[in-house]
Amino acid sequence: MAEANNLPDMIVPGATPTPVEQAAIVLLSMGEEPAAAVLRCLSRDELLEVTQVMSRMSGIKVEAVKSSLQRFFDDYREQSGVHGASRTYLRRSLDLALGADIAGSVLNKIYGDEIRPKMARLQWASPKWLAEQLINEHVRMQAVFLAFLPAALASEIVDALPTDNRDQVLLNVARLTEIDRELLIELEEMVLRCLDSLGLQSASVEGVRHAAEILNRLPGNRQQMVEMLRAHDPEMVSEIEVSMYDFYVLSRQNDEVITRLIEEVALDQWAIALKGAEPAVRDAILRAMPRRQAQGFEDLMRRSGPVPRSRVEQVRAEIMGQVKELVDAGEIEIQLFAEATVE
Repeated sequence: MAEANNLPDMIVPGATPTPVEQAAIVLLSMGEEPAAAVLRCLSRDELLEVTQVMSRMSGIKVEAVKSSLQRFFDDYREQSGVHGASRTYLRRSLDLALGADIAGSVLNKIYGDEIRPKMARLQWASPKWLAEQLINEHVRMQAVFLAFLPAALASEIVDALPTDNRDQVLLNVARLTEIDRELLIELEEMVLRCLDSLGLQSASVEGVRHAAEILNRLPGNRQQMVEMLRAHDPEMVSEIEVSMYDFYVLSRQNDEVITRLIEEVALDQWAIALKGAEPAVRDAILRAMPRRQAQGFEDLMRRSGPVPRSRVEQVRAEIMGQVKELVDAGEIEIQLFAEATVE
């Protein structure tokens, strides 16, 4: 694909426009709605390439427009008047000949699975956001979802999944051969849910996180600012507080704070909360325990076996709720962000 920095701002006078430049000129000439219909038919790379050219074009000479449009219509006239059967035509014919189920299978082999065009639209979503949508799905659904995406995007999504589950996801991807109809229906429902919320991925998640980061670094009376915000939007402030007290912040606390939290929270709760946790968090908890207690705790974690992710998230939220209560009561003081240190 052409790099954005190498794209021309204008077509050099006397030079023949490149095929991509000609395509850009034709699209710019046909109006927004027809151009949008064409763009929907392009692959992600093709769409990026031609729209980058369109966005940077200026000073287009009349001759360049005329030659590009003439080339387009010349190519069009060279096509025969006989066209292949449309998908609708084939579906109706095959339905009559073979029945709906067999017809659908045949058409999928001819045109590719119906789900693929919908999946292609998810290529514009953040891999991390897609991973968050997948987390609560069963492992086979995760595998099927990844199998319908380009390998590069699927790899980024796997990297954003919890480390303790990645091997199972990849193993299920490798085992895929045929996908039954019920699972495909379930997949399509999930894809449609993702597409419906696609436009919210940045504002609702990143905005809250960024506000939490700002508050965490705010000097002075941080709680007073939180209460002022709560007067405007209590629900949003609740989301901000959840983000401020993310489970990972436990990795930044000293042994004295962690010891107090271990006293407050039952060990079986810690055993659940630390399932799939970042190594830094697990190390911070174990480091604050006496050696014998730490050994017994590790045995408890091994015996507890797999735990549903929803249960893990619930217990983590409960623990961080207790942390906030202790902070609000002035019983502990925690470090909410990583500060630079000097010696």
